[in-house]
Amino acid sequence: MDIKPSLLSSLVVLLFLLFAHSSNATNKIVEVNKICNATLNPSFCSKILNSKPGGTNRADLITLAKYTIGVVRSNVTSTIRLIKSLIRNSTNSDAKDHYQLCLKHFDYEEGALGEVVYAEKMLKAKDYQGVNVAASGVMATVEGCVSGDSPSDPVFPDHSSLPKYAEYVEQVADIICVICNYLTGIYK
Repeated sequence: MDIKPSLLSSLVVLLFLLFAHSSNATNKIVEVNKICNATLNPSFCSKILNSKPGGTNRADLITLAKYTIGVVRSNVTSTIRLIKSLIRNSTNSDAKDHYQLCLKHFDYEEGALGEVVYAEKMLKAKDYQGVNVAASGVMATVEGCVSGDSPSDPVFPDHSSLPKYAEYVEQVADIICVICNYLTGIYK
């Protein structure tokens, strides 16, 4: 095989540049304030990201994505436990029906927990758009629990702590979406 030295060196330089570019994209560091200012609730975002063990100083976007996906997984799991407890302890049939619907929105493959599992898979595959889609799916399924499956569904007057749990999950998923927007280059 006869490869000219200039062609070989060009290929080596090209491979180096491609590796350096992909490495920079995934190791990109963005200030927490910049991330949080793009979320629906910047103060909540700041509280969540700054509670990361080891801090966020010099934490890259992948590290923050892993952390926030872990936070949302933990909170979805806690919400599922709460919903199951509400179902067991509810004496009102309308409330029980509402909580059964919410359990479907949180606990099943197509629910929030399934979306979190998908987000984890997509992050490992470096498919940041897929992570964004999964985080948006978490927000949509949680909203289905809180507001019903269609705009014509009446909102259940839920006085339990479930709406607060759901709001927390939605806000963490929003943070994940913003982080993914930086990872995919939508935000710079």
